[in-house]
Amino acid sequence: MTTGGVSVVVITRDRRAELLHALDRICALPEAPEVIVVDNGSDDDTVAAVSRRHPAVRLLTLPTNAGAAARNVGVAAARTPLVAFSDDDSWWAPGALCLAAAHFDAHPRLALLAAKVLVGPGQHLDPTCAAMAASPLPAAADLPGPSVLGFLACGAVVRRTPFLDAGGFPAGFGGGGEEAPLALALAAEGWGLAYVEEVVAHHHPSPRRESFARLAREHRNRIWTAWMRLPLGDAARVSARELQRARHDRVARAGTVDAVRHLGGVLRARRPVPRALADQWRALEGLGASSPPMFGAGDAGAPGGT
Repeated sequence: MTTGGVSVVVITRDRRAELLHALDRICALPEAPEVIVVDNGSDDDTVAAVSRRHPAVRLLTLPTNAGAAARNVGVAAARTPLVAFSDDDSWWAPGALCLAAAHFDAHPRLALLAAKVLVGPGQHLDPTCAAMAASPLPAAADLPGPSVLGFLACGAVVRRTPFLDAGGFPAGFGGGGEEAPLALALAAEGWGLAYVEEVVAHHHPSPRRESFARLAREHRNRIWTAWMRLPLGDAARVSARELQRARHDRVARAGTVDAVRHLGGVLRARRPVPRALADQWRALEGLGASSPPMFGAGDAGAPGGT
């Protein structure tokens, strides 16, 4: 696959300075990818600033904040078979997209490649990447790295058609754990997801982050993911765990209340995964982490807002 086979989709909201900094690096990549920015209703002159500084970037503007689901708009608009995601505070290392394209060429079942994400000027490995590298899932000979059921959205490359067929990122999840339903949907259709550490993305988290709101969304989205994708027993167990946390943690309490308040819409979208896939999810949860790797709860920011 030629380097022209990869687009980069960036979502943003009210982070003009961070976005321009990231675009300076993305647009300078030797792969010269198609770059699409989807603006989630910014009020800080983001659209005009991008047009002035990077006129070659394709700008798609949304009238309201669609959160992480804004990425779906960018993928649908992409003209290439592969799409890489960046946040407005992240970018890809030179050569990373060429390496990713080569892996997709060599592995036809691969639908999502989870890259190694290095955080901040010190380039520390995101802890979710360490968890993915140690994935306990069975190795697959037709994938380029450890099989995973999660990823960090700011360091992922997808095959466009399976992504769209799976419905992309779910509406209403905002930013924080939005990766899990997509990962399960792709795996349920027989597609492979793999962590490939030689493909590198950089993430410099924005100082403007809604820490309480994001953490509450992560709790909420764990419950929603469970009821949307998992067998009833697993969904009930996840809910019970989050309710227990909510007794002692106000962030978990806020997320759990929000989850229950809007659970009806999630249940209408319920599509449980096959039992074998649920068993794999359970194996990941058995790692003992408070947030299994499938939930993508690392250092990623939430550029799309709620």
